[in-house]
Order: sequence, then C-alpha cells, then structure tokens
Amino acid sequence: MRIDLHTHTLLSDGDLLPIELARRADVKGIEAIAFTDHVSYSNVERVIGEALKDCETAESWHIETILGVEITHVPPDRIDDLVARARRLGAELIVVHGETLVEPTAPGTNMAAVSNPEVDILAHPGLITEEEVELARDNGVVLEITSRRGHCLTNGHIARLAMEVGAELTVNTDAHSHLDLIDETAARNVALGAGLPPEWVERAVNHTPLKIVRRIKGK
Repeated sequence: MRIDLHTHTLLSDGDLLPIELARRADVKGIEAIAFTDHVSYSNVERVIGEALKDCETAESWHIETILGVEITHVPPDRIDDLVARARRLGAELIVVHGETLVEPTAPGTNMAAVSNPEVDILAHPGLITEEEVELARDNGVVLEITSRRGHCLTNGHIARLAMEVGAELTVNTDAHSHLDLIDETAARNVALGAGLPPEWVERAVNHTPLKIVRRIKGK
C-alpha cells in the first residue's frame, strides 16, 4: 500500500484543492493521504477549518484522508504553543518543518519538535544531530525521508543516524502538486537511495506510516 503523510494544497502553497488532491491520489492507488498545509498563528484556524470539509467529502471514495498541518517557520520557543492550538482545533497529524538545508529555518526548530511528544513527524530535518534523533526516538517523533528536491539532500544522513539510534522513519513526498505523488515502487527507491537496507525500507514505506494512520483513525 502507499501512504503519504506530507502534502500541500492551495490552502497554502500547493496547486490543488484538498478534494482534488485526494481524488488524484485515489486514482493513483494511494490508500491514505495527509493534508499538511503550512501553518502559523496567522492561518491555522482557517486551514484546519477548510481542509476538514474536504476530508469529510472524500469519505465517498476509497482513500483515507487525514487532517494535518505543517508548522512552518515558527520561532522554536512558540512551537509547543502552536502544536497545542492545532490539536485543539482538530488537527489529527502534526508535522513540523525541519531545518532543511534549502530554507532558512530557525536553528533550534529540530530540537523543539523532537522534544514534544505531540509532534508526529519532523519533516526534512537537514543535518539533524544524534542528540535530536535520540529525543525523536524517546518521544515518538517520526523522522522524514523525502522525495522532495532540495530537501532530500540529507536523506542519507538522516537514515544513517536513525538506524544507529533506533528512531522511526517514514517516506513522504512533500507534494505541492499531484505530479509530485509517487507510487510504492518509487517510495521504496527513495528509501533505498537513502541507504536503508530492505528491512528498514519496509518499515519506512509501509509499517511506520500504517501505524500512524491506525493510531489516528483508531483502527
């Protein structure tokens, strides 16, 4: 099966409405997709409220939709508060925009994210430290291996530390268009390209994302 837990719609900087992306993903054979548009204090209420309507509409199809957010370029000392606010508003999945090499994410963002057990996924965390990976493991924060251009530059570094420490990984697209969505074969190749052995590929592509979906949906 294919599960993608990091995508964007035109509620932030993506191309399509959530319902359009859900339909494209459903036709492509993706079985679960999370809408995780960029949020800060300025738009979190609007994004969650609007995405919820399309998540409910997509129930007519086979695909499982997850109402999420990606907390993006929020000062590290404000992340915990925004995580709590997003949860109160109904966010089922909390992603934090990590310290990728290709954007000026504030130093300390990775540390704030992995220190908070309410964060589900730390996206494209760049040159994450061993201490931060250990905290991610201890707090149940899953680290992302991504197919997104630029953000993928440190996939190998993230994979190596995660295996050494025993932290969980998931393969996501960070899709901003339906053209960015990938099938299971492509996701496995992304994981293999990051240096993961077969058993870790299976965990990152299938086991861990499925575990997240089942926890969220109570299945």
